[in-house]
Amino acid sequence: METQKIGVRELVEFTMRTGDLNARANSNNTALEGAIIHRRLQKQRGANYQKEYYLERELTLADRPFLIHGRADGVILDTDNPLIEEIKTSDAPFKELSENTLTLYWAQAQIYAYILMTDEDLDAVTLQLTYFQRPTEIVTQTTHHYTQQEATAFFEQVTSEYESWLLLRSELRTSRNASIATLPFPFDHYRAGQRELAVSVYKTIRLKKQLFIEAPTGTGKTISTVFPCIKAMGENEIQRLFYLTAKQSTRHVAEEAMTLLAQNGLVLRSVTLTAKDTITFPEEADLPPEENPYMVGYYDRLKPALKDVLENETQLTRAVIETYARRHQVDPFEFSLDLSLFCDVIICDYNYLFDPQVYLQRFFAIDHDDDNFFLVDEAHNLVSRARSMYSAELTVAPLTDLISLAKETFETHPPLVSAFRKLRKAFYQYSGPVMESGKADSIFNDSVSGFNKAVTELTEKISDWLAQQQPQTPFTQAVLDYYFACLSYLKIADFYDETFRTKISVGPNQDREITFKQLCLDPSAFLHDSLLKGRGAVLFSATFSPLSYYQRMLGGATDSLCYQLPSPFPPKHQAILLANYIETTYRKREANLAETITSIKTLISAKPGNYLIFLPSYHYLQTVYEAFHLAYPDVDTIIQSSDMDEAKRAAFLAAFQPNPQEPVVGFAILGGIFSEGIDLTGDRLIGVGIVGVGLPGISEENDLLRDYFDSQGEPGFDYAYQLPGLNHVFQAAGRLIRTVADQGVVLLMDRRFSERRYTRYFPPHWQYFRLLATPEELAPTLDQFWQLNQKGSPHENETH
Repeated sequence: METQKIGVRELVEFTMRTGDLNARANSNNTALEGAIIHRRLQKQRGANYQKEYYLERELTLADRPFLIHGRADGVILDTDNPLIEEIKTSDAPFKELSENTLTLYWAQAQIYAYILMTDEDLDAVTLQLTYFQRPTEIVTQTTHHYTQQEATAFFEQVTSEYESWLLLRSELRTSRNASIATLPFPFDHYRAGQRELAVSVYKTIRLKKQLFIEAPTGTGKTISTVFPCIKAMGENEIQRLFYLTAKQSTRHVAEEAMTLLAQNGLVLRSVTLTAKDTITFPEEADLPPEENPYMVGYYDRLKPALKDVLENETQLTRAVIETYARRHQVDPFEFSLDLSLFCDVIICDYNYLFDPQVYLQRFFAIDHDDDNFFLVDEAHNLVSRARSMYSAELTVAPLTDLISLAKETFETHPPLVSAFRKLRKAFYQYSGPVMESGKADSIFNDSVSGFNKAVTELTEKISDWLAQQQPQTPFTQAVLDYYFACLSYLKIADFYDETFRTKISVGPNQDREITFKQLCLDPSAFLHDSLLKGRGAVLFSATFSPLSYYQRMLGGATDSLCYQLPSPFPPKHQAILLANYIETTYRKREANLAETITSIKTLISAKPGNYLIFLPSYHYLQTVYEAFHLAYPDVDTIIQSSDMDEAKRAAFLAAFQPNPQEPVVGFAILGGIFSEGIDLTGDRLIGVGIVGVGLPGISEENDLLRDYFDSQGEPGFDYAYQLPGLNHVFQAAGRLIRTVADQGVVLLMDRRFSERRYTRYFPPHWQYFRLLATPEELAPTLDQFWQLNQKGSPHENETH
C-alpha cells in the first residue's frame, strides 16, 4: 500500500483549529514576502543554526502507512541546549493574536520537537516562537522548555484525533468500494460507441495518461466517462474524481449521473462546489467576519457538522450543503470546501484546478497526487477561459476615485494617499509613449517592470494601512478592492514569459482611461502543469475538431491520447446543407440579405416545426430579424436580446413546444447562451440555420494571437479566428440531433463553408454534406429529405 504523506501544518490545523473563520486575521503579505523575512531572520542566527531542517516520521494510522513530514524553520543540535525555532509573520501585533492562533503556532513546533527528539534521542529541547509583525518589523520571541515525555503525549493526542477522522474516511471508502464492486452500467444496453468510450477512459486511468475525446452529442459522454472512473476508484486506482465544468448546466448533468448511479446501488460521497458569491447566505453579505454568526466560532462547530452530513448524506449538492450549514450555523462556502476532503467525487468549475489565483490549495498545492483524476467536460470552453485566467489588467479610474474619496473622509492617511499618487504617476509615466504616439493603445513584448514595481510598492503601503483599520468602512472596502486587483496583477506578472504581451490603452479622459493589461496568448504550458497534479485526465467535448488543435491548446502531453467517436445516430436523420450562393462577409451582407431571408423562409416552409437561426453579432441579428419580419410578418418569431435574465431565457425556450402546427422561428446569437447547453429534443427543434462562419470580430488581441502562432510555425489565422468560429458553428448545429429519434436540417449560409479550409475541419458525421449552388436547389432538397424521414420511427427514452 502506498504511503500517504501529510504535512505537519496540515495535521495541526485539521486537528487543533478552533474559534472563528476570519480571513482578516490572516496576513496580507505574500508567500514570497514571508520567505524573505524568514531568510533575513535565519541569517542572524549563529553558525550552528541549521535552517529549513527537514523532519519526517513514519507511522500507521487506520491500518495505512503515513509519513508525517515538514521543515522546521531552524534547529540547533550541537550544544547542551538543543533548540527548535518556528518563525511566523503576520500584520497583527503579537498581543492581539488569538489564543487559537498561538496554539497552532506552538503545535507545529511541538510536532517537530517530537520527531527531532525521537531521531536524536534527546530528553528535552527549547521551543522558540519568533513572531515578526511585518508593518512595524517588531520581532517578538518566546521560548518554552519541552520534554520528550510532553512531546510524546502531545504527538499521540494529535495523531489519535487525526486517526479518528481517517477511520471515518476509511469506513466510507470501504462501503464505497463494496458498492462499486457490484455496480452495473445504469442502462440495459450501451449506445453505439459508448462501451468503447468507457473502456478508453478506464485504460487512461490505468496507464496514467491524458485522453482527448470528441464524442458527438448523444453519445452519452457524462455517464461513459464517470462510470469507468468509479469502477477504477473501487479498485483503488484513484481515490478522488474531479468533474470540472464551465457552466452550471453541465454541473447539473454530472449531479444527475451521480443520482442515476446511486439508484443502481452506488454509495459514495459527491460534493458540488458553488461559487462563493452564489452560495453565501443573503444575511452574510454585508457583515464583517467578526460580526458574521456563520463565521464566529466556525471551527468549534465544524467537526460536528462534518460528521452529521457525512453520516446522513451522499450527494452534497448546494441545497444539501445550505441545509446543514444553517443547521450547524457554519459558512456554507467554507463548509463545502471542508467537506470536499471527505468526498470521492468533486463537481466544480474549471478554475478550482486551472486558475492560478483560486485553485484548491488543499488538493493542488503539491505537484502531483496519484489519488486524483480529472474529467474536463465541454473542454473546448477551456481555451478562452485559460487565457482569461492568466491575464490581468489594472486601470487608473479606481485610483483616481480613491484619491478623491480620501480627501473627503476622515480616514485620510497621508502615506497611503502619497502611495496612490505615486502609482497614478506611474500610470502616466509608462503610458507616455502611447500618449505621444496619438494611438489608442500599444503592444509590448516585455512586462513593464517599472510599473510593476510601483504596483508592488502600493500593495505594501495598503497592507500596512489595512492592518490598522477597524472596523471596515466603505472607504476601506474600496481600498481593499483595488488592493486585490493589484495583487491579481502582480500574481500574473510572476508568470510573464514569451507567451505574454503587455497592452497599454489610453482613452480621451486620461484621469480614468489608462489601462495596463497583461495578455496571455498561450497558456498551454500552465494547463499542462495543472493536469500533471493528478494521475491523469480525460478532456472531452462534442465539438473537439480538429483534435490536434485542442490537444495543442490545452496542454496535452506529448504522449497524450486522442479518440474520436462516430455519431451514434443514423446519418440520414440529419441533412447538412451548404448554401454556396450566399456571401456574408461584411461588405456583401447587405447585397445578400434578400437571399438570406428567402433561404430561411424556404427552410421553415418545407415542414412545420421549430427552427433556430444563428447570427454572429447582435447588429447583424437585428438586421436579419427585422428584414425577415418585414417580409414575412405572419411567421411566429422570437429574438434573443442582450439583456436576458433567467425568466426571459426560459420564455425564449418555452416558445419551442412539441408538434407545432405552424413554423416557429427563433433568432439567436452564434456562440451565445442558446447555441450550447440547451436540449430541445424531438419536435421541439427540427432545423438550424447558421448565417456566416462565426469568425470572431477582427481585433488587436485576436491579431496578436494570429501573429504569435504564426511566429511559432503554426497556422495563426486558424487558431485565432477560424477554429474558434467553427466551434461556435458546431455547437449551434449540435442543438439539433439530441436523441435517436431526432431528425432535422442544418443550413449553413455562407459560401466559405464549401472551401477546403473549412470542410477539412468538419467532424466525421458531417461528411455527407450537400452543396447547393443556387437558391432553387434548396426547396427540392428539403422536400426530399423530409420525404425520406417521415416520422414514425420508434421513440426511445435516451437519457444517457
